[in-house]
Formats: sequence, C-alpha cells, structure tokens
Amino acid sequence: MSGFIHLYTGNGKGKTTAAFGLALRSAGAGRRVFIAQFVKGMHYSELDVIKRIPEIELKQYGLDCFIVNEPTQKDIDAAQQGLTEVTEYILEQKADMVILDEICIALHYQLIAEEEEVLKLLARKPAEMEIILTGRYATPRLYEIADLITEMHEIIRHYYQKGVEARKGIEF
Repeated sequence: MSGFIHLYTGNGKGKTTAAFGLALRSAGAGRRVFIAQFVKGMHYSELDVIKRIPEIELKQYGLDCFIVNEPTQKDIDAAQQGLTEVTEYILEQKADMVILDEICIALHYQLIAEEEEVLKLLARKPAEMEIILTGRYATPRLYEIADLITEMHEIIRHYYQKGVEARKGIEF
C-alpha cells in the first residue's frame, strides 16, 4: 500500500482532531502509529485514551504554552529533540503512520529553524508510510509536497464567542 503526506492547516478548529481520527482508524487496522506533538506540552483528554491503545505511541515536545510569550531556548531545544526522534521513527520505519502535530507552528515560530531539514526528511519517507502534518501557517513548500491538503477555515460561529470556556472532553 502506498503512503501519502497529508496536510491539515488553516485557522479553523479540527486539525489535530482529524489527525487523531486517522490514528485511531490506522490503529484499528493493526498499524503502528507514532504521534509527535510539537509545541504542545499540556495535558489534553485525548492523551488518556491514547495510553490505552498499544498501537499508538505519543510524545510531546512542547513545554507549556509559549504562544502567549516568545519561545525560549528550552522550547527550541524540545522541538529539535522531537525532530530528531521523528527522524528516527521515519527512517527506521518504527511506525506505519507518523503524525507531526503542530509542525507548521514549530516552523512558523522557528522552533525548527530550517524548514529544509523537515522537507529533506519528508522526501526520504518510506513509500508505504503515511505522514500527517498539522498546524496553522503551513508554508508554500509544504503545500507543494503534500498529497492531500485540507484547510480548516475560521469558525463561522463558536460558543467561545459568547464567553464559554474550553470544556474538558470537548475542547481539551
């Protein structure tokens, strides 16, 4: 089976959720999945259920939530460690599907300074491996290499506009 590169980007909600849906489907088919969450280091409810699915391994390479501040050297080091481990998973074929969650954000904020490093890695992916990229601010070069591109558009209506806080099990 041929594997493809998916890109979920845009300013709307649902990019990570779409990637996790693919992870569940893939695991249900007995395939091994590795999820690398760049930028994210906080607890989200989906992490609890992922721990119960042996076909899925997830690692976070974010420290907290720097987006309200400037990224620190520690944020940069964590993202670079993530890219190093992702490289190993891809080149050594340790998984059938690799999800680079928020890789576009990591590139945008220069947590990973060299986009070329990511592009070279993606060019070396095994033919049968599926790779999923997520995050706002996808670069033109990521658009060029992706086989499937979905843009999540800004929400037309969302209850947070009325002051509803994020709810456990729904938004986190």
